[in-house]
Amino acid sequence: MKQLIEFIAQSLVEHPEQVQVDTHRSGSSLFVDVTAAPGDVGRLIGKRGRTAEAIRTVARVAATRQGIRVTVDID
Repeated sequence: MKQLIEFIAQSLVEHPEQVQVDTHRSGSSLFVDVTAAPGDVGRLIGKRGRTAEAIRTVARVAATRQGIRVTVDID
């Protein structure tokens, strides 16, 4: 899951080396925090949050296949 979100985030930003993905698990839930350079955060969020929602949707589908719940937070 971490590699998937990291790949998507690095593909969208101008400075992929500054993308950092941290995960922690609590029961059957996985929490993912994505951090990027200040100028790249807007690229991850997108207009009206559409890109962020797309990232969350892909993560949710991948997590469902593994039988877990996922929450993606973009900082």
